[in-house]
Order: sequence, then C-alpha cells, then structure tokens
Amino acid sequence: MYVKIQTIKDIRFYLAKELEEIYQETEISALASIIIKTVLGIKKLHQLFNITGQPVTSGQAGRIIDICKELKTGKPIQYILGETTFYDCIIRVNNATLIPRPETEELVNLIIRENNGYRGSIIDIGTGSGCIAIALAANMPGSVITGIDISEGAISIARENALLNNVIVSFMHGDIFNFDPEIVNKSGIIVSNPPYVRNSEKKLMNSNVLDFEPHVALFVTDEDPLKYYNAILKLAGKILLPGGKVYFEINEAMGKSMVQLLESFEYSGIKIVTDINSKERIIKGTKYV
Repeated sequence: MYVKIQTIKDIRFYLAKELEEIYQETEISALASIIIKTVLGIKKLHQLFNITGQPVTSGQAGRIIDICKELKTGKPIQYILGETTFYDCIIRVNNATLIPRPETEELVNLIIRENNGYRGSIIDIGTGSGCIAIALAANMPGSVITGIDISEGAISIARENALLNNVIVSFMHGDIFNFDPEIVNKSGIIVSNPPYVRNSEKKLMNSNVLDFEPHVALFVTDEDPLKYYNAILKLAGKILLPGGKVYFEINEAMGKSMVQLLESFEYSGIKIVTDINSKERIIKGTKYV
C-alpha cells in the first residue's frame, strides 16, 4: 500500500493501515498521537486534533515511515523515539533502562501526597532511568534525593534525565547485595521498584517487553522472588531514620508475602495499595524500631 504523507490527517491514515494487523485501533490512535507530537514538535495535545490539515515536510514523512517500520518489529515506541513522559517529566530511555509504567507513576504520586513538605533525604534503589527520583525531585523541592543502580548505563542516562528536567539528584553506582551504607546519608524515605517478575511469569508477558527491555531489571527466580526486597530492607536497617518509611512497587501475586516480609523486619503501618487496575501493586510501611 502506498500513501503519500502530506498532512497530519495522512499520517493517521497511513499508520492505521500499516499497523492494523499488529495493534488494536485504540493503540494505533495513541501511537499516532505520540508520533505526531514528537516528530512535528507539537506542544499541546489538543492541537493534534485541530490542525489535521497541517502540511508535513518530506523529512518528517520519511521519519514517520521509518518509525512505522520499527513498530512493525514490535519495538516499543518509547525506545524508537528514545524518550517518554513520566509524571510530567521527559525521561530518555534506552535498552539499559525499563520503560516507565503508569503504575509507577501511582507509586510516585502516593509518596508526594503522603509526604507534603518533606525536606529530608530520599533514596531510590534500582533507579534505572531515574524516573522516580526525578519526578520526586521535581515535586518535592525541599528533599535531597539519591538514586542507586547496578547498571552504569542506567546511571548515565539517569544523569542526563536529571539535567533534561532541571532537577538535582545524586546518582551512584551500587550493588544492593554488596553496598556500603556509609556512602549515603541516613534517610527518612526509601523507595524502590526492583525486579519482581518471576521467571515462570515470562510466558504471560508480551514479546515487545521480552525482546527489548532489560531482563536484569525485570526478572527474579521463582525460588527467591523477594530477594531484592529482603536486601533493601536489610540495608534500610542501617540507613533508615526512626519513623522512616519504605515504599515498594510489587508483584500483584506477592502482596501477602510482602506483608510478612515487612513484619519480619518489624515494620508497622503496613498497607497494600491497589493500582488503577485494582491490582495489589504498592506496599508501604514505617520503621519505628
């Protein structure tokens, strides 16, 4: 099929026809909006539907065709464009980082909502692209935020993202299983979205995740699925201030086990928070001992 792309309306028609066998109609519409907004540099979302006759240059049309070819391979649009939006922040991503998810925005929103005016230290463990740390820095300006990750590639892009969003976050390389607590300040809040998908759950995941996103940031063994949380809580015993809080994103199937783990470390006020899809996706607790 040949479609000459001359206007925004043509872009939507072209993508709808090219991608109809791969994506659902609603997904294609969302992808088209993202592509048009990015390639044409349109700032306001509502403008996408008010300027359908806007002309498209040959260079822009070529870029859209190239993006469409990559989409056909299953590659996520965020990796194709090299960036995404997370909690109103622009976050660059590559194959060293996970694509930030809406449920992680809910984790960030909970921390901001519950800690209004907080001016202490926050540590984000397994920071990846830095999306959590950067969103918190942008919305909790009185706080001092540190992001830790084992991947040098992730730390590099997280630093770029902090500059891009004009926030101050200290990023450092570190292995949570062999971490010196003396190199970070004692903190009132620890947050983490660590690997939590069990290997047995791979078969339930889409190929665009399995083929493109870093497995080291996603998967854990079925034999020890809470190993990252356990290591973080051991470290928290040394760096979390009295009355300090932990916030975790979790596997929806592991809520009960996570409550038991937090109780074993003598946390109180433990609460599981469901996400927009009614899945047990977040857990929080307070350390008073």
